[in-house]
Amino acid sequence: MNIIDWQFWIEFLLVILFSLLIPGGIYAVMLVKHSISRMTVLLLGLTLIAVAGIDAVLLHHLANEAAHTRAIWDDRLLTSELSMALYLLPLVTAGIGINIVSHLLIRHLTEAERNFYRDHEDEEK
Repeated sequence: MNIIDWQFWIEFLLVILFSLLIPGGIYAVMLVKHSISRMTVLLLGLTLIAVAGIDAVLLHHLANEAAHTRAIWDDRLLTSELSMALYLLPLVTAGIGINIVSHLLIRHLTEAERNFYRDHEDEEK
């Protein structure tokens, strides 16, 4: 095995890590915890978005490298229609991360509006 093949395998393992293991760990933390702060939820949501970006870049890089390796299985996996299915994982992960951040922002804005109206009702009286 030459250096290019080792790099390919390392990057492939990183794709698995960033596609399944890290997002799965983050989802598990959010589901298992009974009490979690807004800042932690925000950081976990932003982490999901960052992990999805890294995953998409790694997948794109692997697809480019698959064309230059001698193995046929990586060509079938990363340069075929099946590769589109692999891109769904980072899309779902980023979508969940964006939804989490959006949820926090909407809740914050709702509370800020409620506080605004409560403060202005006191001034009118």
